[in-house]
Amino acid sequence: MIRISATLLLCVLLLSACSQKHETYLNDDKNVGTEKYEVLFGGIDVGDLVVNRTGTAFNVDFAYSNNGRGASSVETLVLSNEGVPIEWTIKGKTVFGSAVDETFVAQNGIAKWRASAGKGEAQFDPNLMYVAQGASPYALFVYARAMLSNESNRISALPGGQLSITEVDQLTLTSNENSVGVAAKVYAISGIELDPAYIALDSNKQMLAFLSPRFAVIKEGFTQHDSQLRDLAASLNANRFKAIAKKVTHSFDKIVRINNVRIFDPIAKQLTEKQSVVINKNQIVAIQDVIETPLPEEVLIDGHGGTLIPGLFEMHGHMSDNDALLNVMAGVTSVRDMGNEIEVLDALIEKIENNTLIGPRITKSGFIEGKSEFSNATGEMATTEQEAIDLVKMYGERGDYFQIKIYSSVNPEWVPMMAFVAKKYGMRVTGHIPAFSNVDEMIAAGYDEITHINQVMLSWVLERDEDTRTLFRITGMKRFTDLDLQDERIQRTLNTMVEKNIVVDPTIVIHEFGLTARNGESRLGVRDYIENMPIGVQRKAKQALLNVADENEDTAYKFAFEKIMDTLSLMHKMGILLVPGTDLGGAFELHRELELFQQIGMSNAEVLRRASYDMANYLDQGDELGSIEVGKLADFFLVPGNPLEDLRAIKTISMVVKDGNVYYPSQVYPEFGIKPFTTLGE
Repeated sequence: MIRISATLLLCVLLLSACSQKHETYLNDDKNVGTEKYEVLFGGIDVGDLVVNRTGTAFNVDFAYSNNGRGASSVETLVLSNEGVPIEWTIKGKTVFGSAVDETFVAQNGIAKWRASAGKGEAQFDPNLMYVAQGASPYALFVYARAMLSNESNRISALPGGQLSITEVDQLTLTSNENSVGVAAKVYAISGIELDPAYIALDSNKQMLAFLSPRFAVIKEGFTQHDSQLRDLAASLNANRFKAIAKKVTHSFDKIVRINNVRIFDPIAKQLTEKQSVVINKNQIVAIQDVIETPLPEEVLIDGHGGTLIPGLFEMHGHMSDNDALLNVMAGVTSVRDMGNEIEVLDALIEKIENNTLIGPRITKSGFIEGKSEFSNATGEMATTEQEAIDLVKMYGERGDYFQIKIYSSVNPEWVPMMAFVAKKYGMRVTGHIPAFSNVDEMIAAGYDEITHINQVMLSWVLERDEDTRTLFRITGMKRFTDLDLQDERIQRTLNTMVEKNIVVDPTIVIHEFGLTARNGESRLGVRDYIENMPIGVQRKAKQALLNVADENEDTAYKFAFEKIMDTLSLMHKMGILLVPGTDLGGAFELHRELELFQQIGMSNAEVLRRASYDMANYLDQGDELGSIEVGKLADFFLVPGNPLEDLRAIKTISMVVKDGNVYYPSQVYPEFGIKPFTTLGE
């Protein structure tokens, strides 16, 4: 997978806070010395965070590495007596190597800043705090302390937005060196990102940990509490989403009639005349003419002449509580999870199925990685061929896995037997092209599908000894510019794919992001909706994924993306099945993925069919999903416009029905700080 814990980390990097009724705690001489924290991903130590501070001056060193890449930064930070940053410099790199060079200074009542998202300045006073874009997770400590010194526990931030802090739990942690328990309070910080971040402070309001379900930063000596803290973060997330689900889910005991809608028919690839769709609990029981007068035994929902579309499939997700609800609100009612911890995914599916959490139907992939210095910490790892085969058997015997997914550090010599065993259990085989092998070898070894278009194309440009377990599998795409798609070797690969019905999961949108996004300008994929997002999301949209050294590299990356689009256009013409997925969490990103499918030669109707009907059948779910027909499950969404005329109509969703429950995104989005795109039900 390309998307990793960066999603969680970036949520932290964009938080800030300040105060109105302040304490002068940072002048205390006791606040001198060194603090050390360990960075853990899925329980594995992947880095360190070291803080040296003297009074109001801080130096912060932060670095971690996971899956062959990682972020690092060096910060110098000076706070006012009230705990507000007045000087802040941050230098380093993001997870995918984009340079961080950020400055903030407040002098004579004027604040000025420069970051990846651009420059700015504003009037400054002690009741404002700068929202750092590239800071380490330790910034949460500064933000939390400032807000806790404010009676309202809120603060206005620069360049925009307002933060708040809420105590959500208390616990006792025991140090490795001292059996005496340390009392801690856990706080939720909200207001900049879509979801809150959680931080644990001791009784002196010093940082003990940042906690999330998969990623944690824990004070040295307390790391034995990693699992406990991550479980707590997962529970807090679940409780939040449980409360939202209870508030916004409309479930009816009566028959529900959705009246006055045109239905997208994916088989005919056209819209019907205006009709009404009748559902009983979670099943479509009738499609009838529009009625004029509500029937007493029914709940009538007026579709206002809009378009009803079958639920979409996100074919490359890594699901969490955070992603689940927003996918459904975007009309994505089904997700193929492409690799996750077994216990995390099983717990999520259980919560969705018992309606304590709103989320999509999830199809599972069994993730298998080889152990190496570049291993991805997600999923299950093997050190030998037999261990890899045993993992395949384990997934197969569980009986609810659609496929196995093979990752970059797996020894390619193991793949033939892994594929053989997987198919004995009825599972398909997909994944990255393991390091030091190529696409032709993996097709011969038993692959049914290939994950990410770059994994196909790198085989055409790399030497055997070049290591794709590292960030090179991203930066190496610069070589695509010289590809001749009519080359005999490339044509041989493509023809073999046609002959063997090899499927490609291209994740176009993340390649567009990586290769074309540049600092200071909102990337193409978000421009239709970014103004409705919280300020932190808006700023992050102006940050490049990769470091671009100079004009030549800028041109090379952009040409590389054009070559990707040319390759996908050729694959589509040749009849190679391309499945739409994002590796960016789905939801709004899937809408952009579908626009990119349109750009490789599909009509709007073909795109919608591919994302609904075709994917339902590909996943062997076509008897229940993929089209709006009598007898099928009630999974669909309503848009005011006509997506066959303008595909962007799918971005303004007024209603979603998933498993018979009715949701109005306009009721949900304010819970995430998102400005709704439509009014209630219209």
